[in-house]
Amino acid sequence: MNRHERRILVTGGFGFIGSHLVEQLLQDGESPVHVVDDLSSSPINIDRYTAQVPHKECLTWDICTVKEYFQRSNIPAYHEVFHLANVVGPVGVLKHAGDIVRRTVEDTYAISDFVASAGGRLCDVSTSEVYGGGRDGYCSEKDSMIISPKTSVRLEYAVAKLACEIALMNQTISKNLHAVVIRPFNVAGPRQSSRGGFVLPRFIAQALKEEEITVYGDGQMVRAFTHVKDVADGIIRALRQGGSGQVYNIGNPANKTNILHLAQAVCRLSGTGSKIIFVDPKKLWGPLFEEANDKYPDADRASNELGWQPRYDLETTIRETLQYIRDGRDA
Repeated sequence: MNRHERRILVTGGFGFIGSHLVEQLLQDGESPVHVVDDLSSSPINIDRYTAQVPHKECLTWDICTVKEYFQRSNIPAYHEVFHLANVVGPVGVLKHAGDIVRRTVEDTYAISDFVASAGGRLCDVSTSEVYGGGRDGYCSEKDSMIISPKTSVRLEYAVAKLACEIALMNQTISKNLHAVVIRPFNVAGPRQSSRGGFVLPRFIAQALKEEEITVYGDGQMVRAFTHVKDVADGIIRALRQGGSGQVYNIGNPANKTNILHLAQAVCRLSGTGSKIIFVDPKKLWGPLFEEANDKYPDADRASNELGWQPRYDLETTIRETLQYIRDGRDA
């Protein structure tokens, strides 16, 4: 297929990851990209964003839910569908408690049924939460998924995503659907909003205001922060080069750190005089809040099969996010 023949749909395309993905998809100026987003968690100003993206003449959009869009009768055929629309953030998911499974599953089935009938390709953006912490934080696609016995909103989100993964993998056999799944790890970078409870923009916002930087618990939780542009690149590679029915971790193991060290790096790079303090997140967000288990990825499958290599180290990721928020562009 020539690139100019490729029609692309991105659900959640005005979200944090989605907006960077759309920019990369528009780079060649030859493939029309259509976005479906209800803006419920979008961190961007659409007018400003759509005015500055490359080849903006190739970008169209509908402001509606996934369910509303796929209820229409005149949807064109898409060759590539990237599904990112979902509730987001350790705090952002709390208000959707009890409804996450229904919405996540319904949206995914609507999309997979459409893609299977149209004969296109689907990339479903899942979550590293499905690992439940893996092996002392180390998460490989070859590992078993771990379901915690403690019910939480975070668990509902993880189980919803895992159920969709399993359904899609089965559909690649039963319906001849071409689908791949990616599991991103601790995505960070410009445009990520602190409103969903994401840790890096929260630390930076506190530092720039010379407020106390609030580290949850003892700050020893392990993460592997991955620049959003690296994740967007991995998503595209997975859909175009990945095997149907395959799952790929997209995360930068070289950026493995703990949350206290992240807070200290933010202090150093921002030049703030903020003090780091340790807090109980449940006192801030209520009893539904749960901290994630330690997690960092085995990224060998993405490297070997997709040729994916992360380009951004942790300090660069912090610096770019810091500059973005310092410039007043944080929503």
